[in-house]
Amino acid sequence: MSVDVSDLSLKEYLSKYFGFNTFKGNQEAIIRNVLAGRDTFVLMPTGGGKSLCYQLPALILDGTAIVISPLIALMKNQVDSMRSFVVEDGVAHFLNSSLNKTQIQKVKSDVTSGVTKMLYVAPESLTKEDNIEFLKQIKISFYAIDEAHCISEWGHDFRPEYRRIRPIINEIGTAPLIALTATATPKVQHDIQKNLGMLDATVFKSSFNRPNLYYEVRPKVNAVKEIIKYIKNNEGKSGIIYCLSRKKVEEMAETLKVNGIKALPYHAGLDANTRSTNQDKFLMEEVDVIVATIAFGMGIDKPDVRFVIHYDIPKSLEGYYQETGRAGRDGGEGQCITFYSYKDIQKLEKFMQGKPVSEQEIGKQLLLETVSYAESSMCRRKTLLNYFGEEYTEDNCNSCDNCLHPKTQFEGKDELQMVLETIIAVNQKFKAEHVVNILLGKPTAAIKSYKHNQLDTFGEGAEKDQRFWNSIIRQALVMKFIDKDIENYGLLLITQKGKDFLEKPSDIMFTLDHEYEEGDEEEAIGMPMDKGGAADEELLSMLKDLRKKVAHKKDLPPFVIFQDPSLEDMAIQYPITLDELQNITGVGVGKAKRFGKEFIELIKVYVEDKEIIRPQDMVIKSVANKSLLKVFIIQSIDRKMDLEDIANAKNLEMPELLTEIEAIVNSGTKINLDYYIDKVVDEEKQEEVFDYFRNEAQSESIDEAISALDDDYTEEEIRLMRIKFMSEMGN
Repeated sequence: MSVDVSDLSLKEYLSKYFGFNTFKGNQEAIIRNVLAGRDTFVLMPTGGGKSLCYQLPALILDGTAIVISPLIALMKNQVDSMRSFVVEDGVAHFLNSSLNKTQIQKVKSDVTSGVTKMLYVAPESLTKEDNIEFLKQIKISFYAIDEAHCISEWGHDFRPEYRRIRPIINEIGTAPLIALTATATPKVQHDIQKNLGMLDATVFKSSFNRPNLYYEVRPKVNAVKEIIKYIKNNEGKSGIIYCLSRKKVEEMAETLKVNGIKALPYHAGLDANTRSTNQDKFLMEEVDVIVATIAFGMGIDKPDVRFVIHYDIPKSLEGYYQETGRAGRDGGEGQCITFYSYKDIQKLEKFMQGKPVSEQEIGKQLLLETVSYAESSMCRRKTLLNYFGEEYTEDNCNSCDNCLHPKTQFEGKDELQMVLETIIAVNQKFKAEHVVNILLGKPTAAIKSYKHNQLDTFGEGAEKDQRFWNSIIRQALVMKFIDKDIENYGLLLITQKGKDFLEKPSDIMFTLDHEYEEGDEEEAIGMPMDKGGAADEELLSMLKDLRKKVAHKKDLPPFVIFQDPSLEDMAIQYPITLDELQNITGVGVGKAKRFGKEFIELIKVYVEDKEIIRPQDMVIKSVANKSLLKVFIIQSIDRKMDLEDIANAKNLEMPELLTEIEAIVNSGTKINLDYYIDKVVDEEKQEEVFDYFRNEAQSESIDEAISALDDDYTEEEIRLMRIKFMSEMGN
């Protein structure tokens, strides 16, 4: 079934439903193709307006369009946005595992009555017998397969259930197909069309170039600190941070939060409700940053994401391209920053072990492309577009780190000649790694068994290293002297341009590659940073004097105001704002607000007088699993749980639990343990210990307290009373 829509009326439909006056790029031609009932393949970068290509024809055509999409979050987002365009709520529905029986009934009745023009289904839901039976009874205008790269094993997000779409469509009843993806190499595109049985489809391919995006790769050294600094310098802007594991996502989100950044996690391990709440908060700008796993597509159509940071590098360039593509969809600023360490690549390789050999081979090929991109000193845009089979002809894109800070160039005619001659000598039947080993003169088992150690070029490039030769091959690929047979695991082939060069070699410039220093993985998120440096003695004694003065004024022992380790840390870090003061050992929000003002004012004057250069990158507040434990303890005490039960729940000994509670109280959080203390310490003892800390104690020392009080008291009783005293008097 096809519909003929004149120029005028198609624009009228666009304006009526979506409020736009003109189509973007290929949109109009694609929509006409769908309306004409022809199979359509759409390759359009993120932000190009893919969804309109099936939404508008669905509203115009008779029947219901079945939209197959892999992400529940994306479906919800699309359905919400569709409903905002059209008066009738039932115009778009989704059918997936998040619905209950009543909701499913409502969806089915809207579809049957003809109200619903678009029904979004996950491929898993499509395979359910009762859904197949239901869909057989309705009039289907066409099928749209979104995120179609999931079909291909060479795609970055392979989903086996996508392979079953065609047989199921045949079972339900055929109708025209439109397949859409934002990332596909020529190989993946062919894979998709073949699997869906649409090799004759009209193909619409938009340029992959996103001129408004800036690409940068940084060494992964102190990455968490760098990220916090970057976000603080871009206050109020929306951004996404990608990490490899769910655990890292949780830790990163927590670390950002304790450093005053509005951030939330988003990954497949969270329950559906939390995920959609977090997504909505990001869309509604209640939070600035979402931290997400690479494996889990965000499905968030937010036009003003201003930065995308990869804390961990993705497994493939398609993944990288799609994730960075979430920045700047409105055409405005989009900063794409990736932290790269070869250790991460080795980790990704480890993950592949145990998978089928063919899958490992594919995975390694895709990883190699990622390494090439990260280490290359060529224009990042040129490298990316070349990967997707598009040529970028500008010499300088002016919007990537390599173009803005060009690396040294060198004349590479002889080197290129060596590479090309070696590829020919091995009959174009080997991968880059083997060719490089020949040039280096490495007698590996494969080289010996093929007698390649007898070739003229064996060892000819031994004075250079492996990185150097990999870089020559990579640049020769982009310059089109050689090609990679991706069907056969990346065998190197010579192009016509390469043959012409060998016949008549000419001068050619190559660029030296990046060498990234390796950072210790901090890193880690949540590990206490080494603060380094010794305390400024002069400042320390001034801070102690101030503490005494404040204590006297408030009629409190000095250690209640700030403990010594906190003052020492201030004399190393020189905090001059309340935010910075919260980064000091043993100082939380409560303490900073209650006592901090005079201390930061003193430090500020001192820093200006002495012209001190402060360690501007204040120590990043660390969280690790401690913050989760801290939250658990506070919540349990609020619920008046026995301390023994809290300790058991977290496998802690009682003294360990008390240490955790002391840390919470010392950093300024008020805690009320009366319900427990009243049970285990009699009233007279309570008064006596409280009075001791109030009037006699010179310091917070438990040992001093034990010797000053008589033997009737256990250490535990004194510690409990000290917690009560510090909480009541200091917080």
